[in-house]
Amino acid sequence: MADVMRFCIVGCGMIARFHARALQEIPQARITALVSRNLHNAQQLIAETGLPPCPTYTQLEEALAREPIDAVIVTTASGAHREPALAAAAAGKHVVVEKPLEITPERCQEIIDACDRAGVQLCTIFPSRFGDANQALKQAVEAGRFGRLTLAETTCKWWRSQQYYDEGGWKGTRRWDGGGALMNQAIHNVDLLLWLMGPVEQVCGFTATLAHQRIEVEDTAVAIVRFRNGALGVIQAATSVHPGYPKTIAVHGDRGSAVIEQDDVLRWDFTPETEADRQIKARFAVKVGASGGAADPKAISHEGHRRQLADFIQAVRTGQRPLVDGREGKRAVELICAIYESQATGRIVHFPT
Repeated sequence: MADVMRFCIVGCGMIARFHARALQEIPQARITALVSRNLHNAQQLIAETGLPPCPTYTQLEEALAREPIDAVIVTTASGAHREPALAAAAAGKHVVVEKPLEITPERCQEIIDACDRAGVQLCTIFPSRFGDANQALKQAVEAGRFGRLTLAETTCKWWRSQQYYDEGGWKGTRRWDGGGALMNQAIHNVDLLLWLMGPVEQVCGFTATLAHQRIEVEDTAVAIVRFRNGALGVIQAATSVHPGYPKTIAVHGDRGSAVIEQDDVLRWDFTPETEADRQIKARFAVKVGASGGAADPKAISHEGHRRQLADFIQAVRTGQRPLVDGREGKRAVELICAIYESQATGRIVHFPT
């Protein structure tokens, strides 16, 4: 591979701007093509992000045939991830897909299988894993600092206006969004929960649409999880909580507890306390105070995307798996779809062992 990895972005909506800004901060990356059904959107993306002019197309196949491309980033509507991902894999290009990987486990598996057959790398975008506080939390779990894991909880109490759902034509639809507050917003929380706590054994959940009109999906959801390790968990997801609050993740055990709000460590309590614990408390003593998109989806830093895309480039160069590959991306979709199944059937959903 050349010194610079060449990317094509498919879909030029809001989230594509995070990728464009992130890639411009990675010396080993360059954007060589944009694909959008509306070429005006592609030009807007170039203007708003300061991206150097590059060829724009309405069809991915045309870009693949004409431009030097090593990897394709899919940032279309959630329910339209499969087709460009499959086309990219068939062309022998590495694939990056914005969350969710797709809107059903079956569609996720199609993408995974296509990339496996083509021998290309596949990455699902979950930038929350790359935050400093969440990295420290993961290290504490792996080091056994919590003792016996007993309880985990995560909240995504966000607010989205009715205008948010009304614009664009696809938000809040089952076909293109795949779900609401769980699938679109709190999927980051769900991924963190699985990353920290491991596989799920059972889940039951409730969803409702309480604060919005003209949407087919939930704006409020709660779920109770039993993990395979025996610990219990709680998920709260909403776009119905005004004015919106930073997301949280908490892990508890019989020897310690930690609570993180967005990128801030609120509690870090272990017995016995170590010098490393004291250093973590001191490091995160000054709160970042970022909203993380609690009320405005644009108010999110692209730093997590930059770190994850850098990890992906390194994985391609070394042949190692990226931190969040396609199989990791599928796990969050499986759990969310199981919560939807529980709501629909009124039953606990059991996962295969």
